[in-house]
Amino acid sequence: MNAVASIHNAVSAPNQFVEVGGRTLAYRSIGEGRPLVLCTRFRGNMDVWDPAFLDGLADEGFRVITFDYSGLGLSTGEATYNPAEMARDPIDLMTALDLSDVVLGGWSLGGMAAQVAFAVAGARISHLLLIGTTPPGPLVKPAEQLFFDTAVIEDYALKEEEILFFEPKSQASRKAAAESSARIAGRTEGRSPVVPIAFARANIGAGPKNPIFPADAVLEVLKTTSKPILHLGGDHDIIFPVENWYALNQVLPTLHLITYPSAGHGPQHQYPRASAEHIASFVRSTS
Repeated sequence: MNAVASIHNAVSAPNQFVEVGGRTLAYRSIGEGRPLVLCTRFRGNMDVWDPAFLDGLADEGFRVITFDYSGLGLSTGEATYNPAEMARDPIDLMTALDLSDVVLGGWSLGGMAAQVAFAVAGARISHLLLIGTTPPGPLVKPAEQLFFDTAVIEDYALKEEEILFFEPKSQASRKAAAESSARIAGRTEGRSPVVPIAFARANIGAGPKNPIFPADAVLEVLKTTSKPILHLGGDHDIIFPVENWYALNQVLPTLHLITYPSAGHGPQHQYPRASAEHIASFVRSTS
C-alpha cells in the first residue's frame, strides 16, 4: 500500500497503521522527501524520540518514519528483543509502504535490528544510520554495570535519563537532558503505551556481555558493503562505548564516525539540530 506522507511535526503527527504479516504495525510519518525509517531503543516506542531531532530531519528534506515494534506500543503481534527477529518489522514496514532508496536508522537495540535488516534486505536501503549502538562481534570495551542497574527502573525520572542517555558529569549535558525531556513530554495526544517493565527486565540480562551482538554474518556484510554507514555516538556511552566502532577502523570500508563531546547514549537528543544536519550532509555527500 502507499500511505500519504504527513507534513505534521513530531508532536502532532497522527498514528497510522498498516496490516502486514498477520499483525498491525503502528507508525508515524512527518515531512516529505527521501524516506528515513528509525528503529527505536530498548524500552522505546514512538514517543521516546526527541521531537527536535525528528523535526530537524524533516526540515532537512527527509520523510521521517518512526514505528512501534511488534507486540509493543500500538503494534500487535508477538514481542521480541532478539535483533534477528526485530529486523522483520522495518523490513515489512518498508515493503508495506513501498519504500525504496531508504535511509535505515536505528538507536541502541534498534541499531542492532537495523544492521540485521540492512544485511538481509539491502536492496531497499541506500544508507545505514546507527546511533549509540554496537557493532557485531567481540568488543574492545564492554558496557558499564550502571546501565543495567538503571535501565530496569520502572519509571525514569530526569536523574535516570541523565545517567542512561546523557553525561551527568557535564552541566551542559544535564541542561540538555532537561530540555529534551520537556520536548518529549510535549506530545499529549495519541501517545503510545509504554513497554511493560516485566518484558524489558526479562530481556536485558544482569550485566555486560562480550560480545553483546554475536552476528558474524552481519559483520561480514558491513565489511564488504559499498553502501555508506554512519555512526553517531557520545564520547561516554555507558552501554555501547563508541570505542568499539573506532576499533574497526580500516575494517569497515564505508563507515563514517561522528562522536559528540560530553555526551552519552542519546547524542541526538543532546545535539538534535547538529545530528540532523550531520545526517543530512552524510546522505547528500554519499548518494
